Amino acid sequence: MPTDIVRPEIIVPFVMYCALLWWVGRGLSWTARLATAAVTLVLIVCVLLFERGWP
Repeated sequence: MPTDIVRPEIIVPFVMYCALLWWVGRGLSWTARLATAAVTLVLIVCVLLFERGWP
C-alpha cells in the first residue's frame, strides 16, 4: 500500500469533510446532498490542482 494514502494530511480533512457533509445534509434531500458533495469535491480538486501548479 502506498504511504501517500495513509498520511494524516489526507485522512483528517477527508473525515472532517464527511462529518461536515453529514451535519449540513441532515435537512437536505438526497439530490441536494449529492449536489453539495459533488460541488465540494470539485472545489477540492481545483484547489489541489492550483496548489500543485498544474497549468
